[in-house]
Amino acid sequence: MQNIIDELSWRGLIKNKVPGIENQLRKPTTMYIGFDPTSDSLHLGSLLPIIMLIHFQKKGHKSIGLIGVATGLIGDPSERKNKRIFLSKKVLQKNTESIKNQILRLLNFYSEKIELLNNFDWIQNITFIDFIREIGKYFPINYMISKDSVKKRINNKKNGISFTEFSYSLIQGYDFLYLNRVKNCELQIGGSDQWGNITTGIELIRKKTGKKAYGITFPLIIKPNGVKFGKSDKEKNIWLDKKKTSPYKFYQFWMNISDIEIEKYIKIYTFFSKEKIENLIFEHRSYPNKRLLQRELANKITEWVHGNKISKKMIEITNVLFEKINKPFQLLDDRMFISIYNHIPHMLISCEEFEKGIFLLDLLKKSGFFSSKSEANRALKANSIHLNQILVKENILIQKENIIGKKYILLQFGKKEFFIIKIE
Repeated sequence: MQNIIDELSWRGLIKNKVPGIENQLRKPTTMYIGFDPTSDSLHLGSLLPIIMLIHFQKKGHKSIGLIGVATGLIGDPSERKNKRIFLSKKVLQKNTESIKNQILRLLNFYSEKIELLNNFDWIQNITFIDFIREIGKYFPINYMISKDSVKKRINNKKNGISFTEFSYSLIQGYDFLYLNRVKNCELQIGGSDQWGNITTGIELIRKKTGKKAYGITFPLIIKPNGVKFGKSDKEKNIWLDKKKTSPYKFYQFWMNISDIEIEKYIKIYTFFSKEKIENLIFEHRSYPNKRLLQRELANKITEWVHGNKISKKMIEITNVLFEKINKPFQLLDDRMFISIYNHIPHMLISCEEFEKGIFLLDLLKKSGFFSSKSEANRALKANSIHLNQILVKENILIQKENIIGKKYILLQFGKKEFFIIKIE
């Protein structure tokens, strides 16, 4: 048990920790991590708390997942520049059911039976007067405004912090106190943006009970633009729900991680042993063009999130589109064409529309690759467009001989963007 800190450290899963946690974790310890249901799906960043729950459970500790319906009604001000839009109880309830099912499915993949709780079950029974008398009295305003999540918003004259969001840290702190009393929970874990909220709970437990409690944070997963993966960035997020992010896009995200980042991600997002990961990294560095680490991670994490059947389809489609493995694209069977059409960006064109005549630039604009035909034309002149994996240099009229598999046309922009059209 004492080795879990070493395990998490070499994987890059510890950002901050309360002194003395190593000794505490020499014995079985109950820990918890919270999930606010402010969206109907978890995302790539949400996998880290689930991974932490699994690591602790595997090492003999007791893990608790807390779905924060009560805190979701308020909204965490951490890492936010603007006020949150409040969600209705009905929406939060729907979100709760959705992410609860996702969490259970992800845990079941590793056969981990982890307790899931809902903080609304105990928060709803506390009156406002009781809360500010019994909890609020322990926290001077000076302490509250020293928190980074509060300080940044107070200094923002245009979008200051409301009393509602200001109180978020106290409610999360109360959750920790409640779980400490009822479940003997001594450790809270969260992303690095939760450090202030976690230490509030630790302080509350110390002042109310005299007991020692602990906290650990893990680093946030950051996009190339420096912004964390979160529920607020709806357009560019990588969601776990296949309706919000297709399995193809999900798989390609991992395949396109840089060689520098992939060595970090293979440690964070898998449960491979240290020896196996070191061997994979060595082999990857020896033959980087094979993208071994990207393949290993894309295969494993897609299988975890979307299942073995879909993972195998993504491997097959990737091999056809990017590696040109097996048959030439033009000679694929119906099953493979259908699979590609169902999983990559696509569009249906009627036979009547096709027979009227359609030029390549029109197809490119319809595909959404480009906002205008002039932009598409510049890509064409730059030798960036392929039709059925064949380079095209001019704006041709699409003919019947350009149709493959009896009713498909494949467009490619650059090395990574694909779009398939079905004509029927």
